[in-house]
Amino acid sequence: MKTLILGLGNPILSDDGVGFRVAAELRGRLSQQEVTIMETSMAGLSLLDLLSGYDRAIIIDAIQTVGGKAGQIYRLDSEVLGITQHAAPAHNVNFATALELGNKLGLALPQQIVIFAIEVADTHTFSEECTPEVTRAIPACVEMIIQELSKLEVEVKKEELEEKLRMEL
Repeated sequence: MKTLILGLGNPILSDDGVGFRVAAELRGRLSQQEVTIMETSMAGLSLLDLLSGYDRAIIIDAIQTVGGKAGQIYRLDSEVLGITQHAAPAHNVNFATALELGNKLGLALPQQIVIFAIEVADTHTFSEECTPEVTRAIPACVEMIIQELSKLEVEVKKEELEEKLRMEL
């Protein structure tokens, strides 16, 4: 099962580069052939080309919520994106709308998308460093993603075994 791990953001805007930093840490820890790790500053429709051809995707990005605490990590399923689907102007298509369009066009997009979003404090300062709270969250997010991959592998093996048993019956 082909998996894409995709770190999003802007690596020169302080905390906005957290997706890049988590992806870089994962690159040093993972060596599975079926896992591809990339970083990009692209957004919206441009992401469809990167996602196409993968069975599943893990996306890492910065997030700012009302009352959020910098460094907090959220694990989100792609279904939660539906509430933001039409929140962007037509020329600035958000991720949820891009996925919907890609699916309607019949693109080979991942059937399973998990998002790890790290609450950030500063996305405006030109810096290649994250704030201390966000920097401390990076190793924790890396471990969460490694656990996610392990969990997904167990699910795949279970499905393969169930399919094999069905074929034998």
